[in-house]
Amino acid sequence: MTDSATRPNLLYIHSDQHAQRVLDCYGDPLLGETNLGRLAASGTVFDNVYCDSPICVPSRMSMLTGLRPYETGVWTNEQQLDPAFPTLAHSLGAAGYLPVLIGRMHANGPDQLHGYTKRLVGDHGPNQIGGPAVDRGGLEGTAGPHRISLIKSGAGQSAYQVHDEDVYREAKSFLTDACREIQTGRRQIPFNLSLGFMLPHPPYVALREDFDRFADSMTLPEKQVPMEDVRHPFLRWWRTDTEIQEVPDEEVLRARAAYWGLVWRMDQWIGDLIQVLRDHDQFDNTLIIYTSDHGEMAGAHRMWTKHNMYEQSVRVPLIVRTPDHAGGGTAREHIVEQVDLLPTMAELCGLDAPGGLDGRSFAASVRGERHAAREFAYSEYYFCRRVFTADDRFVGKPPIIMVRTDRWKFNYLSWERSELFDLENDPGEFRNAIDDAGNAGIVKELTKIAESTSRPV
Repeated sequence: MTDSATRPNLLYIHSDQHAQRVLDCYGDPLLGETNLGRLAASGTVFDNVYCDSPICVPSRMSMLTGLRPYETGVWTNEQQLDPAFPTLAHSLGAAGYLPVLIGRMHANGPDQLHGYTKRLVGDHGPNQIGGPAVDRGGLEGTAGPHRISLIKSGAGQSAYQVHDEDVYREAKSFLTDACREIQTGRRQIPFNLSLGFMLPHPPYVALREDFDRFADSMTLPEKQVPMEDVRHPFLRWWRTDTEIQEVPDEEVLRARAAYWGLVWRMDQWIGDLIQVLRDHDQFDNTLIIYTSDHGEMAGAHRMWTKHNMYEQSVRVPLIVRTPDHAGGGTAREHIVEQVDLLPTMAELCGLDAPGGLDGRSFAASVRGERHAAREFAYSEYYFCRRVFTADDRFVGKPPIIMVRTDRWKFNYLSWERSELFDLENDPGEFRNAIDDAGNAGIVKELTKIAESTSRPV
């Protein structure tokens, strides 16, 4: 463990519902050059990064603790993390940092800090939606995948963005003051800031200038899947229950343009915060990490938001930029789970992580050294009660469990038909290969991994 005065500053940015593919450093052709892309050019981009559950609270509590949902006991958005679990913030605090949280964390219950010393802007609260292209009524019925969310998509402003503007302003003030204190010698320890944005989480409503930036150039998702080709019972029910079986192309394009606009706006804030570090000579003394809690379907497979194991939902961006420029724009293709973030950040900051974690440090990979990569990524999704849906028919059933190897994606259901996708030959996940001749062996192997890794609720 290194002395606290010699450790780097830490800026840990986590957004909500950012699909990995909607970023220039992951090949998106529409955003143009982004601040996150420029950050990636001097750091390390990780390609195959998976959230441990494609829904907010379980994913975030897993990132915070380095433990999978079946270990934390946080399976749905209604559950609370036991304050007895040590977190990233506890590790940082024990080592002499003063971890500060600004904005989004989505921790339920009375403990809103879980080891952070203070929180300067809280989480989102009751929301209102407004603007010229949308109703000025409440957010109810517009934030999820219900058809109304797509009908009301377009130019405007939601309370999520208003919240994030407060987060951005407070973060800029905090970083400016902290950097000045370091420069003048009034701060003896590096700063530590966890910054949580709501964007680009729906509703699919973006400021007029951000929406217009993408409205004319937006494209439809690749090979939209007709309803009659959706054979999996959960996915068929999901689409029917949320009334998104058939959405007109005009709605799809409008909602996608707004979503890209939300990513763009968040990226502008992040770029401004990075400029504060540059202006005060702290950019090369700060470990910067960007990721998101899960992805967004954005119309792919004719689905919206998350709650499934398609790549758009469960695969997330991850950019790591160290003070010594390790990586230098390098892309790493090995598999990472987000539970790996805690031990990795701890190691890069010269700290000791708690024992008994599901996460594994990939700090060596960041530094370009030999790294014992994961053989598979694991994720689990429990059917949440009344989350964007009209009934609870799947609540209480065992979860969907994803096991993803270099080639195969296996979505296991103990009580229903499972899915097997050959990501090497079918990266779009358009064909379930579970019944193909010759695949029985891989199905058996991945079933064993799924059953042995998870734990019943």
